[in-house]
Amino acid sequence: MNKTGRPQDLPLSNPRADRVRDVAKLAGRPARLKRGHFLVEGPQAVREALKLHQERLAGGEPGVVTEVYASEACLDRYPEFEDLAEGTNARLATDEVLAAMADTVNPQGIIAVCRFVDVSLDTVLDAGPRLIAVLCQVRDPGNAGTVLRAADSAGADAVVLTASSVDIYNPKAVRSTAGSLFHLPVVLGADAAELAAACRARGIGILAADGYGSLNLDALQDENARRRLTGAGPASAFDLGAPTAWLFGNEAQGLSAGELDLADHRVAVPIYGAAESLNLGTAATVCLYASARSQQEPAHGETTHE
Repeated sequence: MNKTGRPQDLPLSNPRADRVRDVAKLAGRPARLKRGHFLVEGPQAVREALKLHQERLAGGEPGVVTEVYASEACLDRYPEFEDLAEGTNARLATDEVLAAMADTVNPQGIIAVCRFVDVSLDTVLDAGPRLIAVLCQVRDPGNAGTVLRAADSAGADAVVLTASSVDIYNPKAVRSTAGSLFHLPVVLGADAAELAAACRARGIGILAADGYGSLNLDALQDENARRRLTGAGPASAFDLGAPTAWLFGNEAQGLSAGELDLADHRVAVPIYGAAESLNLGTAATVCLYASARSQQEPAHGETTHE
């Protein structure tokens, strides 16, 4: 799809066509699992999918995006999609067709069909990660997507979802990542105990985000900051600048007793107001940024270079 050769065929216009139905079925998990593909909707998410697609093609790897459906109005507004979609099965489609394909009422003029992008746990751990977000029994697709986006923003190296967590390819989860699904490795179906053992074997500390934790995140950050500035020896509790896997639990019950036992420490985000608790996305963001900041700060005696 390019400016000099925009598809000459008439736009797909029949919302009941077989092709349209096949794409729409990807909103359901059975079709996704059978085909190994999922839906991506909207300019932001499709753009990031296509960028990854082109990066992989340039590196000699298979692409991510297999199909793109866009309206003329969308291509007029976002002309970069014509080059980004090169090498995919790209077609023009009417708004009615896009609405029939999409999981949302208003698909914003563009939809892509992508291959699954998750990787194995060994692939992540063998790369020497410093910061991992682990979602344990997180069931809400919006929350899962929000945490993945927060992990991406904090510069995390990977996100891991346990076997009992939501399908990250759920259309709502994909939308909630705002394209971050295509920025960092994601592991699905992990066993929490096996993950903890593998992390520990590689020197990766394990912290559990727990409202009743004995460690206060603010106090932990303060101690780490003082120690790194003064070179005052090892941390008394945990070095936030060290490689870390954060465990985040179910929205309603939090982490189970078994999951809490897997952690080296249980860390609470302090609440200074009257709220009873923080929601999952907020708590995960605070925890991940605490680690990210400590990992970015130079230790005593180190200098940074512009």
